[in-house]
Amino acid sequence: MSPGEGSVRPILVTQPDLPPLAELLPSLELLWESRHLTNQGPFHQRLEQALAEHLQVPALSLFCNGTVALLAALRALALDGQAEGGEVLTTPYSFVATAHVLRWVGLTPVFVDIDPETFAIDPARLEAALTPRTRAVLPVHVYGYPCDTVAIDAFARRHGLKVLYDAAHAFGVRTPGPGLLRAGDLSVLSFHATKVFHTFEGGAVIGPDARTKQQLDRIRNFGFVDEVTVDSIGINGKMNELQAAVGLLQLPRLEDHRQRRAAVDAAYRAGLADLAASGAVVLPPVSRADAHNHGYFPLRVTAAFGCGRDDLYQRLREAGIYARRYFHPLISEFPMYSAMPGADPAQLPVATQIAREILCLPMHASLTDDEVERVLREIRRAVA
Repeated sequence: MSPGEGSVRPILVTQPDLPPLAELLPSLELLWESRHLTNQGPFHQRLEQALAEHLQVPALSLFCNGTVALLAALRALALDGQAEGGEVLTTPYSFVATAHVLRWVGLTPVFVDIDPETFAIDPARLEAALTPRTRAVLPVHVYGYPCDTVAIDAFARRHGLKVLYDAAHAFGVRTPGPGLLRAGDLSVLSFHATKVFHTFEGGAVIGPDARTKQQLDRIRNFGFVDEVTVDSIGINGKMNELQAAVGLLQLPRLEDHRQRRAAVDAAYRAGLADLAASGAVVLPPVSRADAHNHGYFPLRVTAAFGCGRDDLYQRLREAGIYARRYFHPLISEFPMYSAMPGADPAQLPVATQIAREILCLPMHASLTDDEVERVLREIRRAVA
């Protein structure tokens, strides 16, 4: 069955939160009147400033999507000229774009196993993966659970490496100290429609200062310094004005949406508590962050459940519930990566196991209490 089939309303793993259409119309009227549709117009400038203030970061550059933002960040860190054997330590447990950007600029991903609690790259395994060709570390804050940034950054400093954090899942996640998005050299956010904050498509690079922002701003606009001067190789990575206008309307609603997601998270935990106590499932970790965004609910289906993760996935689909196996297969299992350093499953025992067990349950602010109960009921039927 596919979404929309049958008499029961399907429950999707995620659903974009949108402002009322009537609230967008005044912005559309301004766009039609000004004809300023792109090229870092007024909505773009307002959203950049609003996001920097909301996230409490020193500098933020908007991009058309998170993948282009990652590419631009690699260029800003002078990592895209390392085609002659340059390596980057990264995780096999992520969306495939994390590794794709490295290959686009001629870098080789070296896969490192993950921590079973945070699902992020395991800092204790970085030393063993280090070679004379290592240039950087590209960790991911998977499901918004923070990496061990203290250990990762300390490792990078010892070896003179750059650190670029893929923070696509981590919008609004707050940690003690200077903040999660200030770790490493740069952090990259995604504003794809599936994320807790979105602009249909979009992304951003978080930098430490105005000079870095200027560099990133030039990279996203073909390398232009002014109307007649291009001083570096760039790309067309600009966010358009409609995307930015949508983002400005999203920001005031974020806390209400986060609270609803937190309520869904709590309901899942309560409803699955006895299965967790029996060892049939493992609930997501309680975030070490001061504030979590509740973007995902990754449930681990263990051997004690009674049926495999894939069987549960199929049973839920047949009931009109579209959970997702994020992230299966591992990046390292795709044919273009399976021969890369560290890709052997024997070197990735934790990631391999997690990828076989995780099922992300539906999680978004539009989920009703009845829909949450329906998900829980179908899970219980599968284990009975």
